[in-house]
Amino acid sequence: MAKYAIASVAPLERWCREYRTGGPEALRPRPKGRPRGARSGPKPKPTREQELAEEVAYLRAKVAYLEKVRALRAWKSRGASEAPSCDRSQGGDTGSTTC
Repeated sequence: MAKYAIASVAPLERWCREYRTGGPEALRPRPKGRPRGARSGPKPKPTREQELAEEVAYLRAKVAYLEKVRALRAWKSRGASEAPSCDRSQGGDTGSTTC
């Protein structure tokens, strides 16, 4: 084994076992690294209805944000005597007591 620079018997045993089970093909080098994943094609373009639904959701969030900003500014201009009211009718109730 020193003649072929093999440190132990383990690689020889493994090679023999692989040869017996898979023949000469089993001893061919395998590709190294991470195997390539299946590439999917480009994402399908959303339908007009989906685009409109996304736009409606975006605009609703924007309106809710702007209403909160307006309420906060009004609250600050009144001298912060009372806390701004929380409008929970939009379904954003997370159980917290702050807005």
